[in-house]
Amino acid sequence: MRIVFLGTPGFALPSLQALVDAGHQVALVVTQPDRPRGRGQRVRRTEVAALADRLDLPVAQPRRASEPGFCQHLASLNADLFVVVAYGHILKQRLLDIPPLGCINAHASLLPRLRGAAPIQHAIFGGDSRSGVTTMMMDRGMDSGDLLLRREVPIGSRATAGELHDLLAPVAAELLVETLERLDSITPEPQDHRLASFAPRIEAGDLPLDWTLDAATLDRRVRALAPAPGARTWRGGELLKVWEAEPRAQTGAALAPGALLAIDEGCAVQCGRDLLRLLRVGPSGRAHMPATAYLRGRPLEEGERLDAGP
Repeated sequence: MRIVFLGTPGFALPSLQALVDAGHQVALVVTQPDRPRGRGQRVRRTEVAALADRLDLPVAQPRRASEPGFCQHLASLNADLFVVVAYGHILKQRLLDIPPLGCINAHASLLPRLRGAAPIQHAIFGGDSRSGVTTMMMDRGMDSGDLLLRREVPIGSRATAGELHDLLAPVAAELLVETLERLDSITPEPQDHRLASFAPRIEAGDLPLDWTLDAATLDRRVRALAPAPGARTWRGGELLKVWEAEPRAQTGAALAPGALLAIDEGCAVQCGRDLLRLLRVGPSGRAHMPATAYLRGRPLEEGERLDAGP
């Protein structure tokens, strides 16, 4: 099958590779423009563009794939189908109408649950016990098209977003290849929009830890933001990222939320209910490290508290 592939981050890599390995002809790889990344803010290729380069596939990086001029270029490629995996933009109807077999998306949730840009993180936020991948026919809405195939995956009780990402990415690749193989025999199933829930993009306001919440909720937030961009708190006005933590039952009298206390040669934070023991942290401008090592360089002081903002 002749395909145009649209994707940008690492989640899409197994899917692109699997489509090539399955013998499909990738006429073009469309990915977002290269942007400055990392501490040095060097302009780097998107992960999908880098893989396409290695596979010797043509790459296009328009500001918006749905721009009329670029849609004309896509139409000239005479592709049978467009495949979209974590591209990063909602596509307009004029683009969706181009391929005769339509546009198929692989989404990292069991639709209609968790439509949107960050289903993996929101599955951890919500304490879900299962996730999965859904392939669907795209429409002009946000992840609202007719369902094709779904594959369920259990979420471990201590899973991070990074671990769930790495589990789901190859599942998406397998499911896409199967979807294309069976496309003639699959009857698309309309979604029940009454059951829809949403997973909006992670914003800066989602990163600080609100110590008035209970420890179980804050533990899920830490895991949902690991390995990036990382949950955040502040100690004496200095940013401190929390990369790994675990909830602990309250054993003594509760202190004010955010209070730091020594525990097991490390430290824990008083939450609105119970404690959150810090395991790995990242002081401002430094690599993350065990909390015990961090405290050797900056020991606890009596009455210290962590804050949700500087």
